[in-house]
Amino acid sequence: MVALTLGVAMVSRYVYWRTTSTLPPVEDLSNFIPALLLYVAEMYSVTLLALSLFVVSAPHPPRTAPAIAPGAEPTVDIFVPSYNEDVGLLATTLAAAVAIDYPRDRFKVWLLDDGGTDQKCEQHDLAAAREAQTRRQTLSELCSQLGVNYLTRPRNEHAKAGNLNHALGHSSGELIVVFDADHAPARSFLRETLGYFNENPRIFLVQTPHFFINPDPVERSLDTWRRMPSENEMFYGVIQRGLDRWGGAFFCGSAAVLRREALRETGGFAHSSITEDCETALTLHARGWHSVYVDTPLIAGLQPETFASFIGQRSRWAQGMYQILRFHFPLFRSGLTFAQRVCYMSSILFWFFPFSRAIFLISPFFYLFFSLEIFNGSGAEFVAYTSVYILINLFMQNYLYGRYRWPWFSELYEYIQSVYLLPALLSVMINPKKPTFRVTAKGETIDENRISEIGIPIFVIFVVQIVAVFVTFWRIAAEPYAADITIVVGAWNLLNLIISGCALGVVSERAAKRHSQRIAVSRRCSLLIDGVEVPAVIEDVSMGGIRIRTELPPEANAAIGMHGVVRVTPPDKCLSDTLPVLVRNVAHDGDAVVLGTQFNARSAAHYQLIADLIFANADEWKKFQASRRNNPGVFRGTLMFLMIASYQTLRGLAYVTQIEKLSRRFGHKAAVAARRT
Repeated sequence: MVALTLGVAMVSRYVYWRTTSTLPPVEDLSNFIPALLLYVAEMYSVTLLALSLFVVSAPHPPRTAPAIAPGAEPTVDIFVPSYNEDVGLLATTLAAAVAIDYPRDRFKVWLLDDGGTDQKCEQHDLAAAREAQTRRQTLSELCSQLGVNYLTRPRNEHAKAGNLNHALGHSSGELIVVFDADHAPARSFLRETLGYFNENPRIFLVQTPHFFINPDPVERSLDTWRRMPSENEMFYGVIQRGLDRWGGAFFCGSAAVLRREALRETGGFAHSSITEDCETALTLHARGWHSVYVDTPLIAGLQPETFASFIGQRSRWAQGMYQILRFHFPLFRSGLTFAQRVCYMSSILFWFFPFSRAIFLISPFFYLFFSLEIFNGSGAEFVAYTSVYILINLFMQNYLYGRYRWPWFSELYEYIQSVYLLPALLSVMINPKKPTFRVTAKGETIDENRISEIGIPIFVIFVVQIVAVFVTFWRIAAEPYAADITIVVGAWNLLNLIISGCALGVVSERAAKRHSQRIAVSRRCSLLIDGVEVPAVIEDVSMGGIRIRTELPPEANAAIGMHGVVRVTPPDKCLSDTLPVLVRNVAHDGDAVVLGTQFNARSAAHYQLIADLIFANADEWKKFQASRRNNPGVFRGTLMFLMIASYQTLRGLAYVTQIEKLSRRFGHKAAVAARRT
């Protein structure tokens, strides 16, 4: 706390200096307006820092799940809303939900199919209507095989919230669990969450984190997924725990349990915004209901595969948060505690970062290209105030989030989103009711290296910044009397250029070698191949297949394209102990043979086994998260970012120029050094 207090003092010193000494005269509008824009952007950042300090300075400690007495298990309805997801993906999620460790007569699993509604099956487009009818029949049969209730509705009204509300009227469980179509639960999900509802009858929500078994598009392009915390871990690892400390942990749309009684009190899930989850939580918090956050990964999901889908998802979040601000304005919402008001304002105001990031991006251009005075001050004052403020800010962020977010990666994520979220926010501000809920694409693939279809603006900005670098040197030579300020602004533009260069690598998307990442396991099995059954060990598993290590007798052979059968000891609720696979690659390790295989699921029973292999045990997810949660510190983290950015800049330019050899020659050493640092 001493360090944070000192940091707050230094930030306050900077704010005082910026407010009293650096703004041009109001009469000089040509300089005052851009200077005021920059000042407002900085004060927005300081305000967010203050709100964040309030929220996360003392996060809630880890919780221990209360036990549920035998015979006291509440009844549960598990909702899996779906729209256009692949049948195989849904089958795995539903199979995992059915296999949850809980008395089978105390819970029901529901598939809420918005892709097979009467409206879709009877639409005028005959091909689309046939597709919807086929989907309805296929999913209905799958649900029958798995013991899942299939439910659709007449019309697609109010998107996901409407789908959930329709299901509320057809079910009766005391508690409601929501899983997105790609969020498969661990067997322990209900055991880890339901006890809190018995402890406190006023709890309406128990939220758990979203863990993902594939990298987001940024992580995949930068190749950081296995060694650096994911972007969402700062929210689920620190911010939600901070919100929980103040009674403000909110519903995140999935991986959560809600009390039916509370939902009934407010007419179900809210739907005046396209972020129905946060809006629902706000409404119930304002009515005096309480929430709990359990910081244990109990589901595994899929992130968007393409940069365009990633931006589409974030645009919906940003627009939805603005709608909540516009329609509900939490700061003055009756029923909320002061702390809850601050928590909701912190969560909502964060999504205005595209405005401040845009101003930080273009402000150097005001001076370098147009000679506008964006602040009054000398180079020495910049060193004494601004550079100290930047360093203090970095150290404070590292103190609060160091194990969950490495230096400069927040700036990178915000920059790449700002270019696209800014027009989305302006659109919803002009017409708050215009945005509609759009389902995030799941299971996309990238077959070859490419520049994202929306990536051109990132390259354009990079070129403008390169021009600004040359203008910086020209102005230093032509105007030596103003060299100190020019150097400061030029260095600022150079920092923006480094981040933009790294962003070139982000939008230069790598081909996906596999559809999902491997999760390490160690599970004994037997393998039947080439007419011989031998003992084997499953070494890792993904959504697509498993890697098996075994020793084959001389009379047996394994080759690419061969079919085999894996036999494992199934959980109690599985219908079969065998799983057909297809050999995709073969490697030899001494006397052992290592086979990369692809699932060849043909029945609901096979999907149950796949779900058991991937999702039954959440301990591996915890281990994986822990392996990435190391704090490199400000200086080492900055060096790592510079190395990654240098390589990604060259890689992005190579995508444009098609000079792949140039990228490898100059970038390989930087990439290797970044991995070793």
